[in-house]
Amino acid sequence: MNIDKLQKNIDKIIASEKSKEQILQAICNYLESEISYYDWVGFYFKNGNKEELKLAQYTGEETEHTIIPFGKGICGQVAVSNKNFVVQDVSEQENYISCGWKVKSEIVIPIFVNGENIGQIDIDSHTANIFTEKDEQLLEYICTKVTTIL
Repeated sequence: MNIDKLQKNIDKIIASEKSKEQILQAICNYLESEISYYDWVGFYFKNGNKEELKLAQYTGEETEHTIIPFGKGICGQVAVSNKNFVVQDVSEQENYISCGWKVKSEIVIPIFVNGENIGQIDIDSHTANIFTEKDEQLLEYICTKVTTIL
């Protein structure tokens, strides 16, 4: 994984004069096409004043999990903990919401605006034990950059 190249291309996507939705979709599409083990890429954001997340832009197979209560599943846990969550084998997680039988691992990184957790990027992989510190670094970078368009 060439993080420098990926970050530069993310910067170009964010700097484009497109709508917030178009930029978020372009990021999803880019990550899914450039990183072979990113099989589902999506953004969830806090749903108004409710204690739940709402699916925004994504790429990959459709999911029925368009609303996720805080505390439920990996995404819901990140909404409460405010910390990165890397799950190398989803079968070992009791509080896991299955998005499909193919998913073997998941990484979720929160997005903060003015110190508040307002959303997250969620990546599913069909390969177990695949995520590394480089994935976390890249996704943290993206989450920081995304705040400039929110």
